[in-house]
Amino acid sequence: MLHVGSGLNRKRVVIAGLGDAGVLTAIRLARQADVVGISVKPALVSGQELGIRLSRPDDWARDNWIPFDRFRCLDRVRTVQASLTGVDLAARTVLGRRDDGATVAEEYDALVISTGVTNGFWRRPTLQSATEIGADLRAAHDRLAAANSVIVVGGGAAAVSSAANMAITWPDKRIDLYFPGERALGGHHPRIWQRIQGRLTELGVGLHPGHRAVLSNGFGGDEITSEPVSWSTGQPPASAEAVLWAIGRVRPNTDWLPRELLDERGFVRVTPELRVPGQRAVFAIGDVAATDPLRSSARNRGDALLAHNIRAEFAGRRLRAYRAPHRRWGSVLGIQADGLEVFLPTGYAFRFPSWSVERVVMPWIVRWGMYRGVRSNEAVYYTMHREENPIDPDPATSRRPRRHQLRQPRL
Repeated sequence: MLHVGSGLNRKRVVIAGLGDAGVLTAIRLARQADVVGISVKPALVSGQELGIRLSRPDDWARDNWIPFDRFRCLDRVRTVQASLTGVDLAARTVLGRRDDGATVAEEYDALVISTGVTNGFWRRPTLQSATEIGADLRAAHDRLAAANSVIVVGGGAAAVSSAANMAITWPDKRIDLYFPGERALGGHHPRIWQRIQGRLTELGVGLHPGHRAVLSNGFGGDEITSEPVSWSTGQPPASAEAVLWAIGRVRPNTDWLPRELLDERGFVRVTPELRVPGQRAVFAIGDVAATDPLRSSARNRGDALLAHNIRAEFAGRRLRAYRAPHRRWGSVLGIQADGLEVFLPTGYAFRFPSWSVERVVMPWIVRWGMYRGVRSNEAVYYTMHREENPIDPDPATSRRPRRHQLRQPRL
């Protein structure tokens, strides 16, 4: 039997894509294997919490834009910033290209495909520096902050969160949410929409069900626009100074993979054990993996199961199966001034008060429990505000506002 992690017997695991699922998988495997992570970004840049990203980018960056050297358990992981260009399954080698055009070839004993999806302007598989990431964050925020009126198109959590968080941050702004069904949050339990609908109404957000937008040729909703929005459902066009498209038009980042690994929509086919059929020690996880209709393995401890299965594969043991939930669950609006509300699959909610978010949830449950240790992330703030802070001040004495100091109305 192979003793994984013992000297010369250590296996190499290449993780293609270091988003949320990729980082968590790397952390879980770093002690037992030689892990190499390939990413187009120099940091974890989460695709979650769009509403906070747009309305409060400093808060969003603290928790969702984390350089890889901030993760203590990634100290053992070698990270490579490159775009993926292909994989030689016979030679068990992943291929890529760096920003300067240099080629990358990483051999593997096990491969994890976790390249995620492209969605809107906030999730793109483009090579970026920290400065470019910060500039993108500020540009989207500034564009919406300058608008007196905003239309949000879409009925998923990203659209709902964006409408709510903009209304909280800018209470004098006219915000309207247009969605195609009778209710938004169609993948969630109906109780969740009932609760969120009441909050949106209290915040003054205009709700417009039964509106399906017409997209012009070639437009995928990947930028903030200002032209009137037309509807295929027959209503007159709607106008605002800024239109945010959160229509869930996701595209899997799988152009680098052989077609035989993919389903008809381009997602990676997987068995219940998250293994790619017909391939030895090739796995997939996260939004790119066709596990279930919600592609939920990134949000339901799929990383723990995948890490177990990779170790089991090396040791010749039986692999475990992933069980997907039938509904989406979790937070919808993100962390607010009065705490964090989390919804269960049954539609019922519980709230963490603000003091527990600051003192327990984020430092202990998230940074230590999930990520197993995250160092101070203040440098990201100064990257975003480089023009305002040409010389980085001492983070210990800086005046950067903390989350609990934000003056937001209670929901």
